[in-house]
Amino acid sequence: MKSFLPVLEVCDNFNPIESTDLVPFYAAAKEVGKTLPIGLLKPETVALLVEDNKLHEKEEFWVLEYNSSSNLKFVAFAAHLNTPDVRSKVIQEMCRRWHETGVFANVIGGRLWRNELYAVYANPFKTSEEPLFEMERVTAALFGVVTYGVHMTVYHPPAPGSNEEMKIWVARRALTKQTFPGLYDNTCAGGMVSGMGPLETLCKESFEEASIPEEITKKYAQCTGAVSYYFQTGIGWLQPEVEYTYELAIPHNLSQEELKAFTPTPQDGEVSGFELLPVSEVIDRMHQLVFKPNCAVVLIDFLMRHNIITPENELNYLEIMTRMHGRFDIEQWGRKAV
Repeated sequence: MKSFLPVLEVCDNFNPIESTDLVPFYAAAKEVGKTLPIGLLKPETVALLVEDNKLHEKEEFWVLEYNSSSNLKFVAFAAHLNTPDVRSKVIQEMCRRWHETGVFANVIGGRLWRNELYAVYANPFKTSEEPLFEMERVTAALFGVVTYGVHMTVYHPPAPGSNEEMKIWVARRALTKQTFPGLYDNTCAGGMVSGMGPLETLCKESFEEASIPEEITKKYAQCTGAVSYYFQTGIGWLQPEVEYTYELAIPHNLSQEELKAFTPTPQDGEVSGFELLPVSEVIDRMHQLVFKPNCAVVLIDFLMRHNIITPENELNYLEIMTRMHGRFDIEQWGRKAV
């Protein structure tokens, strides 16, 4: 079998340790060295934070700490921005101003703006804690913060004792999508907005994108874990992401009427259509790189779990497995801050 490592590397394509121009971003200067950074800033974002401070000279919003060589060590919210609500207000209003004035137009301009809030946590792997703040979804990449989503694979398992091939429902992204138009996708997927959990998000996305009723999702969908990867966009912005993974095996021996509830059908315009494909065809298309990059990663995880990708047919099995479940080297993000 052809290795899936090149497929993974399209998505997990960035190592923050190898970059020298990124600046760690903290919730508070007093936490530097005690807590993890919450993001990594590129010089373009830092420059705009400097400009933002000039708009609030009496009470600046951003702490920029330099070392003796005048190199920037870290950026943090100012000490008086000490509650989630206040931090949220400041960062949302600033980013809204950038959006309205055409700053970073190829990232947050026009219809790229989603009007959806993402939560940012002190530790991205402890999401049961209260968020530090909330920010507009598309602006997360400007600050290099970790974001979250849910992806579900709906499939027909082979009948017991048969030689049938597994079949998977794949979506085709609408050509009008803001990102990755026309590429193949998981059966249903979506970003997790602040205040919504994984299953709640999955039920919402499954119904809106694929017309799968909530009661079907709640009864039959199984959470199978999560994948993580560090994605750098084609224009250099940083998107460390965690995706909760679900799968839904369509039961055997359903009547035609019962089967309708499990059959994905476009509803909200984000998907142009669905195809039921043999797993061999799905694999071929993955190697052709016609899937949205993170959706291909979710499928690699699915194929490993179902023993279709194994250590015997994938020479890079451990490399792939560990890279799909990493921590973004987050413990090293703050190395230049101390």
